[in-house]
Formats: sequence, C-alpha cells, structure tokens
Amino acid sequence: MEQDVIHRPATFFVTAPLPCPYLDGETERRIVTELAGRDRQRLHDTLSRVGFRRSHGIIYAPACPDCSACLAVRTGVEAFSPSKSQRRVLRRNQDLIIQEGDHQASDEQFALFLSYQNSRHNGGDMSTMDFHDYQALIEETPVNSSLLEFAQPDGRLLGACLVDWMADGISAVYSFFDPDLAERSLGTFMILWLIERARELGLDYLYLGYWIGGSPKMSYKENFQPLEFYTKNGWKQFPSAGEPVTGE
Repeated sequence: MEQDVIHRPATFFVTAPLPCPYLDGETERRIVTELAGRDRQRLHDTLSRVGFRRSHGIIYAPACPDCSACLAVRTGVEAFSPSKSQRRVLRRNQDLIIQEGDHQASDEQFALFLSYQNSRHNGGDMSTMDFHDYQALIEETPVNSSLLEFAQPDGRLLGACLVDWMADGISAVYSFFDPDLAERSLGTFMILWLIERARELGLDYLYLGYWIGGSPKMSYKENFQPLEFYTKNGWKQFPSAGEPVTGE
C-alpha cells in the first residue's frame, strides 16, 4: 500500500552578508529555500515567476536591505524580433549543431568551462572550481533541466547552456562558450536560439536571470526586447534606453 505523502510548506532563510560579486563596495544577502519534495517543480516555477533563480538544489532571490540593483528579467518570445546585427549572428552560426541532452557533465565541457572562466571571469569564485564542482553545477538539479551543447559539424564543442524547463518558459541558468571565437558572438547566439526554441514549444518567456544596474557584465540582456523586469508590483516593461530603471 502506497504511503501518503506529507506536503510541508517551503522554509525560507536569509543568508549572512557577503561581498557583492558584481558591485564594488556592496554586500549581498539572499532569501533562499530548498527545492525538495513532491511539489519541487511547481515550487520552482512559482518562485521563478516572482523573481527567484535556481542554483543546484536551492532557489534564491536578492534580499539586500540597502540595494535594489538586481532585477529579474525575462524576454517575451512572441513579440521578439531580432535586430539586424542579431540576424547576422544567426547566419554566422547556422552551421552549428545543437544537442538537447541530459544534464551530464563531461571532460570536454569542463575544459571549455575553465577556458571561459579564465578569460571572462579570472579571479572569480567559479574559476577555481574543479571537475567535481562543475559536475555538481550541471547535475545537481531537482527540476526538469537540460544541458544544451552547441558544436561544430566536426563535433568540436563551442558552447553549452544549462536550462530549466518551466510551464511558461525556459530559464537560462548558466552558459559558457569558447572565448577565442568572438566573431561568432556565441553568447548572443545561444540566447537567440533559446528564444526561438521557446516559441517553437509554445512557451511565453525566456527567463534571463538578473539585470544589474551598474554592472557592465549584465547589460547585454537589454538587447533582447521586449524585456520585462520583476518588481514588488509584478512584471513591468523595461524602459527605453536612457530612461531610469527602478524596482518600485
């Protein structure tokens, strides 16, 4: 006889203050809960729709008392139309083969991941990760996830993107690519491909994580309009260039 499953409400806690990895002189705090139990996929989707992000088996949102620079953003895929430069990126990468595989780590992925970290984020926490740390990043997921691989026709891996599949969209968790192939604009291409994939699946949004005011590393997300950002009053349209962005 199957035992009854006891459903417990999610328990949230706030992390201790740590130096902000994006804004100098700021401290970071997060509100966090574990993705566990029978309803973990629904919990993930519900919290993602109110500005949370997944990492391994937890989901979190910023909880910084003196800073509101981090704003969760998403692109509406139906209304999205690539710009002239983005169409060039699509043509430049039309030879690539995309494999929607399971979230399994490999030595080839890890070598590419390290090359990307050393080039783009040298000195950051992720640049010191060993293979087991990388394996945990890719494989420790309690929800429906995939690791997308972007390869040349000869099989050479050029990039990868870990995604979570949601009821209303795709959440881009983490991506990395060959830093020596700047002419391909692989980071842009992966986002464009995900937008089109979401459209093919009849999904509404591509969730792009946090846009951070004052952080050049996050400014690229503004290129994928129509962009929405989450506030305490719900999702709002991202303003036009030059207009202030506020989470109020």
